Amino acid sequence: MFVNLTEVLLNEDKVVTMQAEPEVSQVTIGGETFPVNNMTPFAMTFTNLEKGRARVEGEGKIMFSARCSRCLREVNTTLELAIDRTVYAPDRMPSPEDGDDQEYMNGYQMDVEELLRNEIVINWPMKILCRPDCRGICRQCGQDLNTGTCDCDTFVPDPRMAVIKDIFNGSKEV
Repeated sequence: MFVNLTEVLLNEDKVVTMQAEPEVSQVTIGGETFPVNNMTPFAMTFTNLEKGRARVEGEGKIMFSARCSRCLREVNTTLELAIDRTVYAPDRMPSPEDGDDQEYMNGYQMDVEELLRNEIVINWPMKILCRPDCRGICRQCGQDLNTGTCDCDTFVPDPRMAVIKDIFNGSKEV
């Protein structure tokens, strides 16, 4: 979905509001693809800041399916996006060293779906959990600890004590 920003970028004090309904069916993050279940229309506002420079604001929600980071259960997750970017006319584009290279801009045309993909990557959660107190799975047998327990030894020795353990085990052998 492309939006023509010529009027906003060239006319001072120009403000345009719209509802953008991008068609994003999946999101790829770190080589993994997540299906998009639903996406609300994005309320977007384009405001001229000065000739050749405009502010893009928008907000909306995207619902997707992912696996819990601890127990690997399928989870429906909602990501709320709040967009606040500055875009430039082709002749006023800042150098790439200044930060945002604006790959979602093509001349005076803005690719809304590409902008949303960038925002999704930036706002992607570090961990996706099925619930805040998810216990995960047993590292030895794979039991889902949310549904039951296992008899596996869960003792994890402190690695800093390995040298002392080696000394202790060495004195037993003598």
